[in-house]
Amino acid sequence: MSVFIPIPVKELRYEAEQPSRTYRLDLERGRIFPVGSIDGKDAVGQFIKKTIITPRFRCLIYDNQVGTELKQTIIAGDATPEFKEAEIPRQVRDALLVDSRIYEVFGFSISFEDDKAFISFTANTAFGHIFIREVI
Repeated sequence: MSVFIPIPVKELRYEAEQPSRTYRLDLERGRIFPVGSIDGKDAVGQFIKKTIITPRFRCLIYDNQVGTELKQTIIAGDATPEFKEAEIPRQVRDALLVDSRIYEVFGFSISFEDDKAFISFTANTAFGHIFIREVI
């Protein structure tokens, strides 16, 4: 038999949405800009690009939820182009949908040249659609 114990609640509190303000990064040089921060759509776009280029399981400062294994997939000698075309969108979605600001990732376009993949897609975010184009 269970016992019901009423607990009075005076005020119901809802979890507030956390700001997405972050440091502005220079991803080309691998540096943080000395002045300024970004928020909203710019911050989400930066998160997407940084996540795509970060190798998963290789950076000690990140847990296993950050980054992708795209580079290993693309340069895998025994992987067929069909496998790569199926695996790249799956890995990108897996890496990006952990962020609550990103609702959907769709519209992939993938092309290969030597050991590089040119990918583009659209992310539906809390701040609107963001078109991403990246070379892996």
